Amino acid sequence: MKKLLLGASAFALLSACSGEMPSGNSKVAQNQGPAQDANQVSSPATIKDAQAFVEMAEADFKEMGEYASHVFWVQANFITHDTNWLAARVGAETTQMGVEYANGTKRFKDLPLSGDLARKMKMIAQGLTLPAPSKDGAAVELANITTDLESMYSSGTINLDDEKVALDELEVLMGTQRNPQHLKEMWEKWREVSPPMRDKYARMVEIANEGARELGFKDVGELWLSGYDMPAADMAAEVDRLWGQVEPLYDQLHCYTRAKLNAQYGDEVQPDSSGIRADMLGNMWAQTWGNMYEFVKPEGASIDYDLTELLKEAEYTPEKMVKIGEAFYTSLGLAPLPDTFWDRSLISKPRDRTVVCHASAWDIDSADDIRIKMCTKVNAEDFNTVHHELGHNYYQRAYKDLSPIYQSGAHDGFHEAIGDFMALSITPDYLVQIGLLEESQIPDASKDIGLLMERALDKVAFLPFGLLMDKWRWKVFSGEVTPENYNQAWWELRKQYQGVVPPGDRPADAFDPGAKYHIPGNTPYLRYFLSYILQFQFQKAACAQAGWTGPLHRCSVYGNEEIGKRFNAMMEMGQSKPWPEALEAFTGTRQMDGSAIVEYFAPLMEYLREENKDRTCGW
Repeated sequence: MKKLLLGASAFALLSACSGEMPSGNSKVAQNQGPAQDANQVSSPATIKDAQAFVEMAEADFKEMGEYASHVFWVQANFITHDTNWLAARVGAETTQMGVEYANGTKRFKDLPLSGDLARKMKMIAQGLTLPAPSKDGAAVELANITTDLESMYSSGTINLDDEKVALDELEVLMGTQRNPQHLKEMWEKWREVSPPMRDKYARMVEIANEGARELGFKDVGELWLSGYDMPAADMAAEVDRLWGQVEPLYDQLHCYTRAKLNAQYGDEVQPDSSGIRADMLGNMWAQTWGNMYEFVKPEGASIDYDLTELLKEAEYTPEKMVKIGEAFYTSLGLAPLPDTFWDRSLISKPRDRTVVCHASAWDIDSADDIRIKMCTKVNAEDFNTVHHELGHNYYQRAYKDLSPIYQSGAHDGFHEAIGDFMALSITPDYLVQIGLLEESQIPDASKDIGLLMERALDKVAFLPFGLLMDKWRWKVFSGEVTPENYNQAWWELRKQYQGVVPPGDRPADAFDPGAKYHIPGNTPYLRYFLSYILQFQFQKAACAQAGWTGPLHRCSVYGNEEIGKRFNAMMEMGQSKPWPEALEAFTGTRQMDGSAIVEYFAPLMEYLREENKDRTCGW
């Protein structure tokens, strides 16, 4: 999900995805009432002034949010020169408004604000993902750059066997092709899309850092890390602590997978004592490895069904997959999606135009106009993705009655964790309940290692990638990594955290980070790492509340209205309280904890250690 989770200000992520441009449309820009800049007023600010400022911000954010949402929706569904122009303009307007309001909070910094008013003021100040400085022209330039970057990515194609191939087709091929030379060709050709992005990206960093410093942060990285209800340095340390909890599990999975690839392809293609080739893991970015299950499935413990085949045999369509996803949420006692969802969502890829195919969930009006946008394919991956994206929509609807400033997840990782937690309930029992699997086909306990292996290839394999994306950007924003070293630093982190290496030497002008959507799309990525921690915490808490006594990986909350009620109560809090309070409301603890994912995969960890006992692990 990319944009239009309108929290920490109604346009916090709008500006991240699109950029900016001066407008003068907001009341703060027009110097109306208490929103005036501190330098333009003669009397000291009062608590009453602060309250009026926040109320004005809420009204502006709501109005601008709906307007911008419609523009971005059109641009994402009809990518043309003109829609890109419109997206750049409205992106500029939202960011300019954000800069004006963020700077406007300075007038009240010495007031003894408390409670709700203090929280809203802080969130307005920190609400921008990519802030432009207030000088003339900066917002316009940043808007044009960010829109160009996203368009360059979304419209990218490669020539393969004398035919143009788009990314969504390449993703399928990367998951099904097994010839190392063909994989290398596709992998390298897709990365030819991104070198033209590098100079634009570097300029974007310059502008946004200047904007961040104007708001009192040393750079954009500190701004991002400051949005977690704790000091930025403490949050960075928290991230490292969480990674330390789960790293041993990843290391064992890496060692086992590399050995299996080595056995399949030999030392020439995949050595057994180095990093894994990035094109050999069944995914364009090696972020999830589920397509490699056939190579690593445990002998005698492999599951006996293929979800993709089950969906096709049952003649599922993209629309039916979404209907089944909705039925999961309604089984928890949540209301059905509105009719407008079905009328206005994009569920299948159009044949007549270029669209942003990256799956996303949208809240257009901060009320009832919620949608998804997916080029949905009938396969297991998109079946899971549907459950994930609808989690965003149900979260958006849960907090719709809050102030626009609070209309987001408790932190951004919560929003990503909701749907993934629900997707953990896609167990064999769930597939039986929805008619995709016969009860006689449910794998017995002896097959659990196979079930866990399949899930670990997506969940555990993702963890270091989810971490290093922003690790790279933090270094870029701080200046530790300069443009000429963007690619080198990228691969140093890929190897350090993932143990993944490119399939060959990279060109001097390569900008491989730009070949991953969230870099040119300017979506912070730490949220995904945190969501993978949280979703297992949610799973453990929900299963305990349901009285489940079996292994966590066999537990499904499908049909449990009591869990749905408790979970919706947490979602209704939005971002109105510090995230530890929201976490405690559902799980009973105030600290994010990687021990739940370790517990979930404990049987697999035991299996991996036994399999790896005579191997040399690490890279």
